Formats: sequence, C-alpha cells, structure tokens
Amino acid sequence: MTAKHVFITGGASGIGFGMAQGFAQAGHKITLSDINKEALDNAVNKLKSQFDVDVQGIELDVTNSEQLASAPSRVDEHVDVLVNNAGIQFVSALEQFPEDKWRLIIDILLCGPAMLTKAFLPSMYERNFGRIINVGSIHSLVASPYKSAYVSAKHGLLGFSKTIALESAEHDVTINTLCPSYVKTPLVENQITAQAQNHGITEEEVINTIMLKPMPKKAFIDLSELAETALFLCSPAAKNITSQAITIDGGWTAH
Repeated sequence: MTAKHVFITGGASGIGFGMAQGFAQAGHKITLSDINKEALDNAVNKLKSQFDVDVQGIELDVTNSEQLASAPSRVDEHVDVLVNNAGIQFVSALEQFPEDKWRLIIDILLCGPAMLTKAFLPSMYERNFGRIINVGSIHSLVASPYKSAYVSAKHGLLGFSKTIALESAEHDVTINTLCPSYVKTPLVENQITAQAQNHGITEEEVINTIMLKPMPKKAFIDLSELAETALFLCSPAAKNITSQAITIDGGWTAH
C-alpha cells in the first residue's frame, strides 16, 4: 500500500495515539488533532522520535463548527484517511445526568465526526479516493446502564456510516466503524472508578463482573489490534468493505 496522509482526531492519547503509532510504523504521514495543545505537542514529538515519518499536529475542538469546516485548509496536503476518534465519557443514571454533559457527548461523538467528514469528503471525491474510519464501540451494538448519551451517540455513528456509504458509493471512498469492547486507555480507567461508585462495588469487581464478564476471551482489546484493523481497511483488499461495523469484542456479541 502506498503511503497515505492520515488525519486522526483525539490523537494525543489513548486509542487515537495508538492508531497513529500503527499508521506511522507502516510508513504513513500523520496529522494528529486534539483539543489539548500540550498533550498534542508531546504526542507529535513522541511520534517523530519513534518513527521516520512526516508528523503534523493541529489544535482542534470537534464541537467548534468553524474549526471543523476549516480543517482541510490547515493541513499541508490532501487527506486520504480520516479517523474520527475524539471522545469523552460520563457515567450516570439518566435522572442525575446533567443535560449539558449529555448534549456535549452527542456533539463530540456524533456531530463532530459528521461535520469533519463533511469537510473532507469533497477533496476525497475530487481525487476519487478516501477511507473514513469511525472509532465506535461495543456500545454501538449493545447497551449498558448509566451510559445513555454514549450509547446513543455510538449507535448513531453506525447509522451515519451507512448513510455516507450509500452517498459515496460511486467513488472509491469507504466508511466503516470499529466496534471494540473495552480497550485499556485513560478513558476506560476513569470509567472503572465511576462505575464502581454508581454500582456500589470495588474497581476490581467492575473489571471482572462488568467489563470483562461479557467477553468470553476475558481480555482487554489491545491498541495494536485497532491499528492493524484500520490499516487493513485502508488497503486495496478492503476497497469494497464499506458501511460495516467491524466488531472486535472477544466474543461479547455471540451471546
């Protein structure tokens, strides 16, 4: 596969940075975006020290319409691969869920990917090539209590992907959603504490009885698994894989 330019949101840490490492190791040019400027600069420098590839960083708030629309003009060349990864989580029963937090999660996890995809699609159509990879979740497919906003947004991401797959079908553009079960990242670490408080159990019990219990393989998903799957979706062999929910769940949804 020839080198591509990969744009990753929420790229300063967690899944976003893990994906960036996978693409960089494979020789692709990387643009990381993140709302946290200090973390972004650190991530860019770390990638540059690890891999001999071109790495750029741009500060981006995926809830800011102007920043999303101007993103294509802020990179130094066309983007071949867009990875919509930026996300947050908040765990609460609906009756205690702050409305502003509920709306913010939808804005970041669903509206952000939609509007950034809108910004990059014209150039992908013009060049007749594009790969859009949405980082969904097992919660794009199933639900868990106390995560109403997150589950709603991740389910919506699948519907969005199916629609854009139909709209882009006449071009060599694909859009797919990765649906991993729990990946050991700072976001998940924070969830462990929050879930322990909501359920009134210990953090170890959260891991064993909530997070890993539905997974027959009883193991967290590794960042490299997501990166390698994304790389495959960008390969010529995957040119007709579009609108799919790529489930990486240790057997969770086999129940």
